[in-house]
Amino acid sequence: MKFFIDTANLDEIRAANELGVLDGVTTNPSLVAKIVEDPERFTYEDFKEHIAKICTILDGPVSAEVTTLTADEMVSQGEELASIAGNVVVKCPLTLEGLKAVRTLSSKGIRTNATLVFSPTQAILAAKAGASFVSPFVGRLDDISTEGMALIEQIVSIYGNYRFSTEVLVASVRHPQHVVEAAMMGADVATLPFKVIEQLARHPLTDNGLDRFMQDAAVFK
Repeated sequence: MKFFIDTANLDEIRAANELGVLDGVTTNPSLVAKIVEDPERFTYEDFKEHIAKICTILDGPVSAEVTTLTADEMVSQGEELASIAGNVVVKCPLTLEGLKAVRTLSSKGIRTNATLVFSPTQAILAAKAGASFVSPFVGRLDDISTEGMALIEQIVSIYGNYRFSTEVLVASVRHPQHVVEAAMMGADVATLPFKVIEQLARHPLTDNGLDRFMQDAAVFK
């Protein structure tokens, strides 16, 4: 399973990359807004520069989301984003216009990420349109009393039936159990907030064991 970090924070991306387990980055307008000090002065050019900085930190896929609603505008903006660096993946929402944009961008050799996916039918359409990744949001489904991980199981099964090449990218991950279940189901990627990446490495028995080892090691001094 590949691990992406879901953030626009450069410090978090560097820290995760130093762990040696990071394969890529996903961003969206909401994540970018969190790191902007002065939103009124933050321009689209600033956004592109920020994506460029992320792309210098690692070679893996960096998803950058379009901020327009029509297919033609998404394609134009997607081409602009893809020109930033060779590892940029263009995120398009799973709408009818988004599907058109995914098809067009994919036909031009630009990798795409169909995002805001909440049903297996949307995932099928994303794969047929040629998306490189499909991003089902499990946490947001959990928020409305729907089992998010059931969607991942459905998508993985459907993609396996037809050997779609689109990778299943589990998004809106809230805790390590989401990661465990996604891995058991065979999802290709999980994109995680930095705090969840940290949680994956932690266990109270590890902490207790290390404390004991360090106490016992004191006799060697």
